[in-house]
Amino acid sequence: MAGIGAALPSVAKAAGKTKAAAAPSGNSADAIVVGAGISGLTAARNLAAAGKSVIVLEARDRVGGRMLNHDIGNGKITELGAQFVGPTQDHILAVAKAMGVDTFKAYDAGDNIYYKSGQRSTFSDKLPTGAVPIDPLLDADLLKAVEQLDLMSQKVPVDAPWRAASAEEWDSQTLWSWFKENQINPQVGTIVSAAVEAIFGAETRDVSLLYTLFYIAASGNESNPGTFERNFSTAGGAQESRFVGGSQLIPLRMAAQLGSAVRLSSPVRSIEQTSTGVTVTADTGVFSGQQVIVAVPPPIAGRISYAPLLPPLRDQLTQRMGMGTLMKAEAIYDEPFWRADGLTGQAVSDTGPAKTTFDNSPPDGSPGVLMGFIGGDEARKLVLMTPDQQRTAALQSFANYFGDKAKKPRDFVLMNWSSEEWTRGCPVSLLSPGTLLDFGPALREPVGRIHWAGTETSTYWNGYMDGAVRAGERASGEVLAEL
Repeated sequence: MAGIGAALPSVAKAAGKTKAAAAPSGNSADAIVVGAGISGLTAARNLAAAGKSVIVLEARDRVGGRMLNHDIGNGKITELGAQFVGPTQDHILAVAKAMGVDTFKAYDAGDNIYYKSGQRSTFSDKLPTGAVPIDPLLDADLLKAVEQLDLMSQKVPVDAPWRAASAEEWDSQTLWSWFKENQINPQVGTIVSAAVEAIFGAETRDVSLLYTLFYIAASGNESNPGTFERNFSTAGGAQESRFVGGSQLIPLRMAAQLGSAVRLSSPVRSIEQTSTGVTVTADTGVFSGQQVIVAVPPPIAGRISYAPLLPPLRDQLTQRMGMGTLMKAEAIYDEPFWRADGLTGQAVSDTGPAKTTFDNSPPDGSPGVLMGFIGGDEARKLVLMTPDQQRTAALQSFANYFGDKAKKPRDFVLMNWSSEEWTRGCPVSLLSPGTLLDFGPALREPVGRIHWAGTETSTYWNGYMDGAVRAGERASGEVLAEL
């Protein structure tokens, strides 16, 4: 993976003239940012653009957080973390444009695969039903359920879902129990589970109904209401496009602009605040500033020692925001052979471990890359296997959908985000029943000089790159108002 320095020439060309950032004085700056994911880097970039000095402390030896490129040879990459972008995700697209990173459409020509009870069929996602598989036994119930969820989500305020009129009722049940209580065809749950495992890294029994409705409502912007369909669709949805050069190229170029302000291999252990400033202790030293932005996943933020102690509601919130369980399995072939068969590379299945797949090939289609999401219980089962067993199981999923050619990739990589020390799961923190209702107001509320960023704190596109950018923008705005 290219280092930060490798991005410098292209940054200078793409960014043009920008306001010079105030240089940090040793280990002191106006603001300290904890975490060099896209959220923390967005906050730092905005502060620097306003002429404030900033230091970014990153625990890993790289930037990007949950955005991670993987070299597959000949200057080509695939992404092991966040990668897709779609309509209404205007904030991440604006940052990408500023960094000179273009987009290209995810491959979506041909038919999708539907695999149910060991039987394989094809369908077009260009029909009115979109990414919903064609299944006469399920479609009426499935579309009805999605319509109901969409309508309910419109009653959830994205900035305060706990204030919804039915918040107590909705946050007292899971998505699973809602399906059961509404007597929706149980087989519909198998299709919804495939989507939920990919979107949340969880099962329908793991997530609060209110949280699910908020997530749907957040899948839009100030002018376009969110929909369930936008989450799982390719054309017109959250999987519509990808970034040329991989999504991690964006934070790499942002970090290059910030230069020596970004300190890698610097896990933060404690944050102390007084009436005059903050002291942040990391493995690489002690840093001081006026304000601090914590832009790491809530469970990781909860492992930092704070003085004085965080308010009980904030601390108990992070105790309840466990990360999703998600893996990405990627098989690399000499060519995307499924395209010649008239297939998009996209599949949805009731059989694991990889229940949803995508064509993850580079823009020119060479080499061919199949990517499968393995989430929730399927990922928890797979983690108990040996690496060889994991590979065999994932490739069997690919073979179920695309034939035996899929069993013979030239390379294979499995990314288990739950084993990442500074993330411990993906793609987002999960909220079980009662969490939003009882602890939600503490999600974004600053604690003295401490401000919270990260995608989990966003009102729109919570859990996505766009939400991470939005959160960084908000947090930097809070800090600028205090400096």
